[in-house]
Amino acid sequence: MLPGVAQPAYVQGTLDTLLSADGSVDPAAVSLADTTFVVLDLETTGGAPDGGGITEIGAVKVRAGEQLAEFGTLVNPGEPLPPFITVLTGITEAMLRPAPPIETVLPALLEFLRGAVLVAHNAPYDVGFLKAACAKHGYPWPAPRVLDTAALARRALTRDEVPNRKLGTLAHFFRSVVQPNHRALDDAKATVDVLHGLIERLGSFRVHTLGDAIEFAKAITPAQRNRRHLADGLPHVPGIYVFRAADDRPLYVGKSNDIGKRVRSYFTASEKRPRMSEMLTAAVRVEAVECAHELEAEVRELRLIAAHSPPYNRRSKYPERVVWLKLTDEVFPRLSVVRRFGTDGATHLGPFSSRRTAELAAAAVYDAVPLRQCNHKLSLRTRTPACALAELGRCPAPCEHEISPQEYDLRAAAPFRTATSGDPGPVIEAILARIDTLSDKQRYEEAATVRSRLIALLRALIRMQRLDALTRLPEIVAARRDDKGGWEIVVIRHGRLAAAATSPPREHPRPTLDAVRLTAETVLPGPGPVPAASAEETERILAWLDRVDTRLVETSGDWVSPARGAARFTALLTRAESAASTQDSTVRLSVTDRSYDARSLRL
Repeated sequence: MLPGVAQPAYVQGTLDTLLSADGSVDPAAVSLADTTFVVLDLETTGGAPDGGGITEIGAVKVRAGEQLAEFGTLVNPGEPLPPFITVLTGITEAMLRPAPPIETVLPALLEFLRGAVLVAHNAPYDVGFLKAACAKHGYPWPAPRVLDTAALARRALTRDEVPNRKLGTLAHFFRSVVQPNHRALDDAKATVDVLHGLIERLGSFRVHTLGDAIEFAKAITPAQRNRRHLADGLPHVPGIYVFRAADDRPLYVGKSNDIGKRVRSYFTASEKRPRMSEMLTAAVRVEAVECAHELEAEVRELRLIAAHSPPYNRRSKYPERVVWLKLTDEVFPRLSVVRRFGTDGATHLGPFSSRRTAELAAAAVYDAVPLRQCNHKLSLRTRTPACALAELGRCPAPCEHEISPQEYDLRAAAPFRTATSGDPGPVIEAILARIDTLSDKQRYEEAATVRSRLIALLRALIRMQRLDALTRLPEIVAARRDDKGGWEIVVIRHGRLAAAATSPPREHPRPTLDAVRLTAETVLPGPGPVPAASAEETERILAWLDRVDTRLVETSGDWVSPARGAARFTALLTRAESAASTQDSTVRLSVTDRSYDARSLRL
């Protein structure tokens, strides 16, 4: 529905019933006892909704076990009535000839449905015919909540109790006053008794609300059904939630803008992950931690996962397991994969999430500059036999003293240092030239391998320079409008979220901002591009700061990046990633179109 556009009364009434005060759909808040149901049954000419017609409509409105109203009419389908339908229902063409057509009946029926939950036995069939009729004759479908008594019966009744879920079988089981006879109003009345009988059964399954009943009717696991109560009482605010085991161990940590709604979704048919079903079996309670806004929830989630390593969290489970590429502090430096960012002043590149990615980036560097790849500790006094790379011209053979330390540093080490902290252009251009050479020789598989290395290197360079620019700042205070008229406020110190708050709607945010700065965490500087937080946390903060609606309030220092830094190769990285994802074999056109490269290098 379009905002500001008047809707028919029956549409607006349905929406008003299902919307809470803040405009969000909240069926879980409506108890079954307080819900108004319209139990409906249709008789048709048979076939599919788009090829058949409605011949009779019967509907009964009930609430709290009491009948409020009835609706019943024959409908002229405008087409011949198949003989078997007459035999089945007793409805004849003579009975239908004076009946009103469906386009005349629909307004009254939709008004009768207004503000109620639609109930039917095998509901998709009846709803399908009604939706098709509305679409055909230009009536907007009000999209009411739908409850299917057949689906409820499949969940609430066992095969020992009823052999099947047919309406006649269920009506007999629940001792319905009216037995179904393939006439719409009688079948609707029988379905009312079936509905009431099923609702009595639902209490033993901890199903007490409309939302619970709708989800219960879907295919959910016993663990989901038995643990549904864990979502009771959780707040509908931004924050994190922790599923805990009997010994209070965290099993799973998640975040949401609406804790209660998100946790409830774990107990619905939409949750199909096997590991979540296993987790729910072990969970005994859910702990909620309210947060000021979404960014604080994201950061707290990352920190809790890092602190506790919950067994059912996969992503970010081991954020401490990052590696770095280090240019060693030797006479003839080399690249080494290390676990920690050192404090010896050596040049580092990273962090990388895996050793394999770090080695890919190192291979890209080797494609561009003649850094030695051996692990020996070389001495200026003693010569060491050269390896095969020296014979191939891929290494200047410092082991045999074929190059001085000064020249080695100028040709091999200095370009890497410059690439990490400033302009990576010469290194990137050398890699692109190598891809060009391989492409000229039609060695496309090798060129694609070099392209993969280039992607790993560019990602690392762009990421590190972005992180480093932010984490150098002792403090940033930023804010953005929320959807309720207040301001989301953050205090960031050396790339770490030090405090978060939300100012009240329609009030000046300065008092809240001043208060949150006074109570913000003290964060000390440290070495490297992520001295005070995980790389993931700082990247989440950067993404929040990059939003167009975020405003910088105060910064202590200049937030700057190298003028000719790695960020100017973002477009090249995107193009290379796109080519790699499609397995494009035309490596030259995908990555190294020279006119494209020239433009990117001048950015």
